[in-house]
Amino acid sequence: MYVQHLSVADFRSWTRADLSLEPGASVLIGANGEGKTNLLEAVGYLATLGSHRVATDAPLIRAGAERAVVQAAVVSAGRQLVLEVEITAGRANRAKLNRSPVPRPRDILGGLRTVLFAPEDLAIVRGDPSERRRFLDDVLVQLTPRLAGVRADYERVLKQRAALLKTAGAARRAGGAGDLRTLEVWDGHLATHGAQLLAARLELVAALRPYAVQAYAELAPASGQLALSYVSPVVESAGNDTGVIPSVEVLCQALLAELAKVRPQEIERGVSLVGPHRDDLELRLNELPLRGYASHGEGWSAALALRLACYELLSADGAEPVLILDDVFAELDAARRDQLASIADKAEQVLISAAVLGDVPAALTGTHYVVADGEVRRAG
Repeated sequence: MYVQHLSVADFRSWTRADLSLEPGASVLIGANGEGKTNLLEAVGYLATLGSHRVATDAPLIRAGAERAVVQAAVVSAGRQLVLEVEITAGRANRAKLNRSPVPRPRDILGGLRTVLFAPEDLAIVRGDPSERRRFLDDVLVQLTPRLAGVRADYERVLKQRAALLKTAGAARRAGGAGDLRTLEVWDGHLATHGAQLLAARLELVAALRPYAVQAYAELAPASGQLALSYVSPVVESAGNDTGVIPSVEVLCQALLAELAKVRPQEIERGVSLVGPHRDDLELRLNELPLRGYASHGEGWSAALALRLACYELLSADGAEPVLILDDVFAELDAARRDQLASIADKAEQVLISAAVLGDVPAALTGTHYVVADGEVRRAG
Protein backbone atom coordinates (compact mmCIF):
# COMPACT_ATOMS: atom_id res chain seq x y z
CA MET A 1 0.00 0.00 0.00
CA TYR A 2 1.22 3.49 -0.80
CA VAL A 3 -0.04 7.03 -1.22
CA GLN A 4 0.33 8.08 -4.85
CA HIS A 5 -0.90 11.65 -4.51
CA LEU A 6 -1.82 13.97 -1.65
CA SER A 7 -3.82 17.17 -1.95
CA VAL A 8 -4.84 19.53 0.85
CA ALA A 9 -6.81 22.78 0.84
CA ASP A 10 -7.08 25.12 3.83
CA PHE A 11 -5.61 22.42 6.05
CA ARG A 12 -3.56 23.79 8.95
CA SER A 13 -1.06 26.29 7.50
CA TRP A 14 -1.65 25.27 3.89
CA THR A 15 -3.90 27.25 1.58
CA ARG A 16 -3.18 24.62 -1.04
CA ALA A 17 -0.63 21.86 -1.52
CA ASP A 18 -0.31 19.01 -4.02
CA LEU A 19 2.28 16.29 -3.66
CA SER A 20 2.97 13.32 -5.96
CA LEU A 21 4.59 10.42 -4.13
CA GLU A 22 6.14 7.04 -4.98
CA PRO A 23 6.79 3.77 -3.18
CA GLY A 24 9.91 3.76 -1.04
CA ALA A 25 11.16 6.57 1.19
CA SER A 26 10.06 10.19 0.71
CA VAL A 27 11.70 12.81 2.94
CA LEU A 28 10.15 16.23 3.54
CA ILE A 29 12.91 18.64 4.52
CA GLY A 30 12.10 22.02 6.02
CA ALA A 31 12.65 24.30 8.98
CA ASN A 32 10.29 24.17 11.93
CA GLY A 33 7.01 25.93 11.19
CA GLU A 34 7.12 25.44 7.41
CA GLY A 35 4.27 22.90 7.42
CA LYS A 36 5.93 19.56 6.73
CA THR A 37 4.30 17.90 9.73
CA ASN A 38 0.93 19.24 8.60
CA LEU A 39 1.21 17.24 5.37
CA LEU A 40 2.01 14.02 7.22
CA GLU A 41 -0.81 14.75 9.65
CA ALA A 42 -3.19 14.97 6.68
CA VAL A 43 -2.18 11.49 5.52
CA GLY A 44 -2.68 10.09 9.01
CA TYR A 45 -6.07 11.78 9.27
CA LEU A 46 -7.39 9.89 6.25
CA ALA A 47 -6.45 6.60 7.92
CA THR A 48 -8.05 7.24 11.32
CA LEU A 49 -10.23 10.36 10.92
CA GLY A 50 -8.23 11.84 13.76
CA SER A 51 -5.06 13.82 14.33
CA HIS A 52 -2.04 12.64 16.29
CA ARG A 53 -1.55 16.20 17.58
CA VAL A 54 -4.99 17.44 18.66
CA ALA A 55 -8.15 15.81 19.98
CA THR A 56 -10.64 17.84 17.93
CA ASP A 57 -10.92 18.79 14.26
CA ALA A 58 -11.30 22.57 14.61
CA PRO A 59 -7.53 23.33 14.72
CA LEU A 60 -7.09 21.48 11.41
CA ILE A 61 -8.92 24.21 9.49
CA ARG A 62 -6.72 27.07 8.35
CA ALA A 63 -7.35 30.29 10.25
CA GLY A 64 -9.97 32.34 8.41
CA ALA A 65 -11.25 29.41 6.31
CA GLU A 66 -14.63 27.71 6.72
CA ARG A 67 -13.51 24.21 5.85
CA ALA A 68 -10.48 22.07 5.06
CA VAL A 69 -10.23 19.34 2.44
CA VAL A 70 -7.81 16.41 2.42
CA GLN A 71 -7.64 14.05 -0.56
CA ALA A 72 -5.32 11.17 -1.36
CA ALA A 73 -5.00 8.61 -4.12
CA VAL A 74 -3.99 5.30 -2.54
CA VAL A 75 -2.73 2.23 -4.37
CA SER A 76 -3.20 -1.16 -2.72
CA ALA A 77 -2.74 -4.52 -4.44
CA GLY A 78 -2.68 -2.77 -7.81
CA ARG A 79 -6.01 -1.01 -7.23
CA GLN A 80 -6.37 2.75 -6.79
CA LEU A 81 -8.74 4.37 -4.32
CA VAL A 82 -9.34 8.10 -3.97
CA LEU A 83 -10.22 9.12 -0.42
CA GLU A 84 -11.44 12.59 0.49
CA VAL A 85 -12.64 14.26 3.67
CA GLU A 86 -14.09 17.74 4.04
CA ILE A 87 -13.66 19.07 7.59
CA THR A 88 -16.16 21.79 8.48
CA ALA A 89 -16.21 23.80 11.70
CA GLY A 90 -19.41 23.37 13.66
CA ARG A 91 -20.92 20.88 11.22
CA ALA A 92 -20.62 17.20 10.39
CA ASN A 93 -17.68 16.32 8.19
CA ARG A 94 -18.30 14.88 4.73
CA ALA A 95 -16.36 12.27 2.80
CA LYS A 96 -16.02 10.82 -0.67
CA LEU A 97 -14.73 7.49 -1.94
CA ASN A 98 -13.58 7.48 -5.56
CA ARG A 99 -15.12 10.97 -5.82
CA SER A 100 -18.60 9.75 -4.86
CA PRO A 101 -20.12 10.93 -1.56
CA VAL A 102 -20.51 8.31 1.17
CA PRO A 103 -23.17 8.45 3.92
CA ARG A 104 -20.64 8.84 6.75
CA PRO A 105 -16.95 9.78 6.87
CA ARG A 106 -16.14 6.50 8.62
CA ASP A 107 -17.20 4.66 5.45
CA ILE A 108 -13.77 5.45 3.95
CA LEU A 109 -11.89 3.82 6.84
CA GLY A 110 -9.78 0.88 5.74
CA GLY A 111 -8.90 2.47 2.42
CA LEU A 112 -5.60 3.66 3.89
CA ARG A 113 -3.61 2.21 6.76
CA THR A 114 -0.80 4.09 8.46
CA VAL A 115 1.51 3.72 11.42
CA LEU A 116 2.74 7.09 12.57
CA PHE A 117 5.76 7.77 14.80
CA ALA A 118 5.93 11.28 16.27
CA PRO A 119 7.44 13.09 19.27
CA GLU A 120 3.92 13.10 20.75
CA ASP A 121 4.17 9.31 21.14
CA LEU A 122 5.93 9.75 24.47
CA ALA A 123 2.54 10.77 25.87
CA ILE A 124 1.34 7.18 25.34
CA VAL A 125 3.79 6.16 28.06
CA ARG A 126 3.83 9.24 30.28
CA GLY A 127 0.43 10.81 29.66
CA ASP A 128 -3.03 10.27 31.09
CA PRO A 129 -4.99 7.04 30.48
CA SER A 130 -6.94 8.85 27.75
CA GLU A 131 -3.77 8.87 25.64
CA ARG A 132 -3.47 5.11 25.84
CA ARG A 133 -7.17 4.53 25.21
CA ARG A 134 -6.93 6.73 22.13
CA PHE A 135 -3.88 4.78 20.95
CA LEU A 136 -5.77 1.50 21.22
CA ASP A 137 -8.91 2.80 19.53
CA ASP A 138 -7.00 4.32 16.60
CA VAL A 139 -5.42 0.92 15.92
CA LEU A 140 -8.77 -0.83 16.30
CA VAL A 141 -10.36 1.42 13.68
CA GLN A 142 -7.66 0.52 11.17
CA LEU A 143 -7.92 -3.21 11.91
CA THR A 144 -11.72 -3.30 11.99
CA PRO A 145 -13.31 -0.15 10.50
CA ARG A 146 -16.81 -1.03 11.75
CA LEU A 147 -15.58 -0.39 15.29
CA ALA A 148 -15.51 3.32 14.48
CA GLY A 149 -19.30 3.12 14.54
CA VAL A 150 -19.27 1.21 17.84
CA ARG A 151 -17.00 3.83 19.38
CA ALA A 152 -19.16 6.69 18.06
CA ASP A 153 -22.32 5.03 19.40
CA TYR A 154 -20.69 4.49 22.79
CA GLU A 155 -19.59 8.12 23.03
CA ARG A 156 -23.08 9.30 22.04
CA VAL A 157 -24.68 7.15 24.75
CA LEU A 158 -22.11 8.34 27.27
CA LYS A 159 -23.03 11.99 26.62
CA GLN A 160 -26.76 11.33 26.82
CA ARG A 161 -26.41 9.33 30.01
CA ALA A 162 -24.16 11.96 31.61
CA ALA A 163 -26.72 14.66 30.84
CA LEU A 164 -29.44 12.59 32.51
CA LEU A 165 -27.28 11.95 35.59
CA LYS A 166 -26.45 15.64 35.95
CA THR A 167 -30.08 16.69 35.68
CA ALA A 168 -31.24 14.06 38.19
CA GLY A 169 -28.41 14.86 40.58
CA ALA A 170 -29.18 18.56 40.52
CA ALA A 171 -32.87 17.89 41.15
CA ARG A 172 -32.11 15.69 44.14
CA ARG A 173 -29.74 18.23 45.65
CA ALA A 174 -32.54 20.77 45.33
CA GLY A 175 -34.87 18.51 47.31
CA GLY A 176 -36.64 16.81 44.39
CA ALA A 177 -36.70 13.19 43.34
CA GLY A 178 -34.96 13.51 39.97
CA ASP A 179 -36.36 11.78 36.91
CA LEU A 180 -34.40 8.55 36.38
CA ARG A 181 -37.07 6.58 34.52
CA THR A 182 -34.92 6.27 31.39
CA LEU A 183 -31.62 5.55 33.14
CA GLU A 184 -31.98 1.77 32.81
CA VAL A 185 -32.52 2.17 29.07
CA TRP A 186 -29.31 4.16 28.77
CA ASP A 187 -27.54 1.61 30.99
CA GLY A 188 -28.51 -1.06 28.48
CA HIS A 189 -27.21 0.95 25.53
CA LEU A 190 -23.96 1.75 27.33
CA ALA A 191 -23.43 -1.91 28.25
CA THR A 192 -24.20 -3.12 24.72
CA HIS A 193 -21.81 -0.78 22.95
CA GLY A 194 -19.27 -0.75 25.77
CA ALA A 195 -18.99 -4.54 25.84
CA GLN A 196 -18.21 -4.63 22.11
CA LEU A 197 -15.54 -1.97 22.47
CA LEU A 198 -14.10 -3.63 25.57
CA ALA A 199 -13.87 -7.06 23.92
CA ALA A 200 -12.14 -5.55 20.89
CA ARG A 201 -9.59 -3.74 23.08
CA LEU A 202 -8.84 -6.93 25.02
CA GLU A 203 -8.25 -8.85 21.80
CA LEU A 204 -6.04 -6.06 20.47
CA VAL A 205 -3.86 -5.95 23.59
CA ALA A 206 -3.45 -9.72 23.42
CA ALA A 207 -2.45 -9.50 19.75
CA LEU A 208 -0.04 -6.57 20.28
CA ARG A 209 1.65 -8.02 23.36
CA PRO A 210 4.13 -10.47 21.73
CA TYR A 211 5.13 -7.95 19.04
CA ALA A 212 5.66 -5.19 21.60
CA VAL A 213 7.65 -7.39 23.97
CA GLN A 214 9.93 -8.51 21.14
CA ALA A 215 10.38 -4.98 19.79
CA TYR A 216 11.29 -3.62 23.22
CA ALA A 217 13.80 -6.43 23.77
CA GLU A 218 15.51 -5.47 20.50
CA LEU A 219 15.45 -1.74 21.23
CA ALA A 220 16.62 -1.93 24.85
CA PRO A 221 17.99 -5.41 25.56
CA ALA A 222 19.50 -4.38 28.90
CA SER A 223 16.40 -2.70 30.32
CA GLY A 224 14.26 -5.71 31.18
CA GLN A 225 10.98 -7.02 29.81
CA LEU A 226 8.04 -4.87 28.78
CA ALA A 227 4.61 -6.00 29.98
CA LEU A 228 1.19 -4.86 28.71
CA SER A 229 -2.10 -5.38 30.49
CA TYR A 230 -5.57 -3.93 30.10
CA VAL A 231 -6.90 -2.57 33.39
CA SER A 232 -10.67 -2.56 33.83
CA PRO A 233 -12.87 -3.25 36.86
CA VAL A 234 -15.46 -4.67 34.48
CA VAL A 235 -13.02 -7.30 33.20
CA GLU A 236 -12.05 -8.15 36.78
CA SER A 237 -15.67 -8.63 37.77
CA ALA A 238 -16.26 -10.76 34.66
CA GLY A 239 -13.61 -13.19 35.88
CA ASN A 240 -10.55 -13.22 33.65
CA ASP A 241 -8.19 -15.31 35.78
CA THR A 242 -7.84 -17.96 33.09
CA GLY A 243 -6.44 -15.49 30.57
CA VAL A 244 -9.36 -16.20 28.22
CA ILE A 245 -11.03 -13.05 26.93
CA PRO A 246 -14.65 -12.95 28.17
CA SER A 247 -17.37 -12.96 25.53
CA VAL A 248 -19.25 -9.80 24.60
CA GLU A 249 -22.30 -11.20 26.38
CA VAL A 250 -20.37 -11.81 29.62
CA LEU A 251 -18.82 -8.35 29.46
CA CYS A 252 -22.24 -6.79 28.86
CA GLN A 253 -23.65 -8.42 31.99
CA ALA A 254 -20.57 -7.44 33.98
CA LEU A 255 -20.96 -3.83 32.85
CA LEU A 256 -24.62 -3.78 33.92
CA ALA A 257 -23.68 -5.21 37.32
CA GLU A 258 -20.94 -2.62 37.86
CA LEU A 259 -23.28 0.20 36.81
CA ALA A 260 -25.80 -0.95 39.40
CA LYS A 261 -23.11 -0.87 42.11
CA VAL A 262 -22.02 2.69 41.45
CA ARG A 263 -25.41 4.25 40.64
CA PRO A 264 -25.62 6.35 43.85
CA GLN A 265 -22.15 7.80 43.27
CA GLU A 266 -22.93 8.49 39.62
CA ILE A 267 -26.07 10.39 40.48
CA GLU A 268 -24.22 12.37 43.13
CA ARG A 269 -21.35 13.27 40.82
CA GLY A 270 -23.24 13.46 37.54
CA VAL A 271 -20.77 11.32 35.58
CA SER A 272 -20.53 7.74 34.30
CA LEU A 273 -17.99 5.99 36.51
CA VAL A 274 -17.85 2.60 34.77
CA GLY A 275 -17.04 1.63 31.20
CA PRO A 276 -14.27 1.57 28.60
CA HIS A 277 -13.91 5.37 28.93
CA ARG A 278 -12.45 4.79 32.43
CA ASP A 279 -10.05 1.96 31.57
CA ASP A 280 -6.29 2.03 31.02
CA LEU A 281 -3.52 0.20 29.21
CA GLU A 282 -0.91 -0.52 31.87
CA LEU A 283 2.72 -0.60 30.71
CA ARG A 284 5.21 -2.10 33.12
CA LEU A 285 8.95 -2.68 33.09
CA ASN A 286 10.46 -5.05 35.63
CA GLU A 287 7.16 -5.02 37.53
CA LEU A 288 7.17 -1.21 37.85
CA PRO A 289 4.76 1.04 35.95
CA LEU A 290 6.53 2.92 33.17
CA ARG A 291 4.50 6.02 33.91
CA GLY A 292 6.36 7.75 36.70
CA TYR A 293 9.31 5.33 36.83
CA ALA A 294 10.70 5.10 33.29
CA SER A 295 13.77 7.03 32.22
CA HIS A 296 13.56 9.13 29.07
CA GLY A 297 15.25 6.38 27.06
CA GLU A 298 13.00 3.66 28.48
CA GLY A 299 9.93 5.75 27.71
CA TRP A 300 11.02 6.25 24.11
CA SER A 301 11.82 2.56 23.74
CA ALA A 302 8.36 1.60 25.01
CA ALA A 303 6.61 4.10 22.71
CA LEU A 304 8.61 2.87 19.73
CA ALA A 305 7.94 -0.75 20.66
CA LEU A 306 4.19 -0.10 20.66
CA ARG A 307 4.32 1.55 17.23
CA LEU A 308 6.52 -1.22 15.82
CA ALA A 309 4.05 -3.74 17.22
CA CYS A 310 1.22 -1.93 15.41
CA TYR A 311 3.17 -2.06 12.17
CA GLU A 312 3.78 -5.81 12.49
CA LEU A 313 0.18 -6.51 13.48
CA LEU A 314 -1.33 -4.48 10.64
CA SER A 315 1.09 -6.06 8.16
CA ALA A 316 0.16 -9.56 9.34
CA ASP A 317 -3.55 -8.70 9.13
CA GLY A 318 -3.50 -7.63 5.50
CA ALA A 319 -2.21 -4.68 3.50
CA GLU A 320 1.09 -3.34 4.77
CA PRO A 321 0.57 0.12 6.27
CA VAL A 322 2.29 3.30 5.16
CA LEU A 323 4.94 4.25 7.71
CA ILE A 324 4.98 7.92 8.75
CA LEU A 325 8.03 9.13 10.68
CA ASP A 326 7.34 12.68 11.82
CA ASP A 327 10.56 14.33 12.98
CA VAL A 328 11.50 11.44 15.26
CA PHE A 329 15.09 10.68 14.30
CA ALA A 330 16.42 13.82 15.98
CA GLU A 331 14.91 12.52 19.24
CA LEU A 332 16.57 9.09 19.13
CA ASP A 333 20.00 7.76 19.97
CA ALA A 334 22.00 5.77 17.41
CA ALA A 335 20.70 2.34 18.47
CA ARG A 336 17.05 3.34 18.30
CA ARG A 337 17.60 5.16 14.99
CA ASP A 338 19.10 2.02 13.49
CA GLN A 339 16.28 -0.20 14.76
CA LEU A 340 13.59 2.09 13.40
CA ALA A 341 15.46 2.50 10.11
CA SER A 342 15.73 -1.28 9.69
CA ILE A 343 11.94 -1.62 9.94
CA ALA A 344 11.28 1.40 7.73
CA ASP A 345 13.65 0.13 5.05
CA LYS A 346 11.39 -2.89 4.52
CA ALA A 347 8.16 -0.87 4.20
CA GLU A 348 6.53 -0.39 0.81
CA GLN A 349 6.28 3.34 1.56
CA VAL A 350 7.72 5.49 4.32
CA LEU A 351 7.03 9.22 4.65
CA ILE A 352 9.56 11.15 6.72
CA SER A 353 9.85 14.72 7.94
CA ALA A 354 13.08 16.27 9.22
CA ALA A 355 14.53 19.72 9.76
CA VAL A 356 17.80 18.68 8.11
CA LEU A 357 18.63 15.71 5.92
CA GLY A 358 21.47 14.73 8.25
CA ASP A 359 18.92 13.61 10.87
CA VAL A 360 17.68 10.84 8.54
CA PRO A 361 19.63 7.55 8.31
CA ALA A 362 21.35 7.16 4.95
CA ALA A 363 19.31 4.05 4.09
CA LEU A 364 16.11 6.13 4.13
CA THR A 365 17.11 9.29 2.28
CA GLY A 366 15.04 8.29 -0.78
CA THR A 367 13.28 11.07 -2.67
CA HIS A 368 13.66 14.58 -1.21
CA TYR A 369 11.02 17.29 -1.04
CA VAL A 370 11.78 20.82 0.10
CA VAL A 371 9.09 22.50 2.19
CA ALA A 372 9.59 26.27 2.40
CA ASP A 373 7.76 29.56 1.88
CA GLY A 374 4.34 27.94 1.60
CA GLU A 375 5.41 25.52 -1.12
CA VAL A 376 6.49 21.92 -1.37
CA ARG A 377 8.62 20.86 -4.32
CA ARG A 378 10.63 17.84 -5.29
CA ALA A 379 14.36 18.46 -4.93
CA GLY A 380 16.57 18.09 -7.96
